[in-house]
Amino acid sequence: MKRAWMGFVLAGLIAAAMPSATVAQNNAMRIYWIDAEGGAATLFVAPSGESMLFDTGFGVGDRDAKRIYATAQKAGLKQIDHVVISHWHEDHEGGLAALSKMISIGHFYDHGNGVEDVDRVRLEDYKRVAGAKRTIVKPGGTIPLRGVQVQVVSSEGPVIANAINGGGTNSLCANAVQMGPAGPENQRMVGLLISYGKFKLLSLADLDWQKEMELSCPINKVGQVTMYTVSRHGGLDDSGAPAFVGAIRPQVAVMNNGPKKGLGQTDDRAKPIAIPGTAPYEKNSYLRLAKNPGIEGIWQMHLSLIDQDPAHNTARDMIANFEDTPDCKGNGISASVGADGKFTVTNSRNGFSKSYTAR
Repeated sequence: MKRAWMGFVLAGLIAAAMPSATVAQNNAMRIYWIDAEGGAATLFVAPSGESMLFDTGFGVGDRDAKRIYATAQKAGLKQIDHVVISHWHEDHEGGLAALSKMISIGHFYDHGNGVEDVDRVRLEDYKRVAGAKRTIVKPGGTIPLRGVQVQVVSSEGPVIANAINGGGTNSLCANAVQMGPAGPENQRMVGLLISYGKFKLLSLADLDWQKEMELSCPINKVGQVTMYTVSRHGGLDDSGAPAFVGAIRPQVAVMNNGPKKGLGQTDDRAKPIAIPGTAPYEKNSYLRLAKNPGIEGIWQMHLSLIDQDPAHNTARDMIANFEDTPDCKGNGISASVGADGKFTVTNSRNGFSKSYTAR
């Protein structure tokens, strides 16, 4: 009994001697937006220690796989427990094969076998890596990240049938701008709502305008969120429907844009056509977010080298990279989220951080 009591006291003294940041981290969810230079890769580490990676960036030169691995090492991970691939485009699945040779991966999740011929090579690549550890997810399903709720809100085309997270009637739908569908793969996204206490993060990868409207009109099915990883890398030419962005009302937005991809981009390829007779809206992507009621901060992975107007980019302290691709240092953005809803976002380039409290 005496020995057990002394052990308890010693454990208490060790805990008291530990730096407060270390103790706090044990109760925090950590998020790392990894610079895939216009691709996508976000690593989540739950307070339980389990991890989930959402997308794996490009495959060229193994650059993004190496950056993901370095981030996993920084986070103290020996394996990545869950990998979710949003869709079969190169900038979201391309780094998977190389990454799987660098670190052990527990399980894999995706939207299914719907694919265009041009993207089939990546589906087959994924299937070779995932093998029997693959799960095809459906809207309304979950990813089992212990200590954090991860809900699938879209997959393979359909979106969730019923409102979650306090969602309800959306008054912004009246006369809202509608568009036709984008390419098929941009409608098949695995979209996730990630919740830790009061903190809610929505990440929809490249989900298009039409599907956003299905999520938000006439019923806002995902409710209001704390943080929004901006779709299509900040290039909201066929996403970012105002009725959707206004309904989710994010406090903080993170753009995983590249120097010349996403934010600031004018897409001259075939794209959806706005249906005549609907309301005008802000065409500049950055301003569409910056003017959204309730927004408290916008963070960018890169300065847009397409549109460098300071009014069309966030504050320089909140931009992780300024260089063009060949010289890019690959700085990232991270967040530490407490169980009480308080969270801090940090720019690895300069150490600048800003704290917020989830509504």
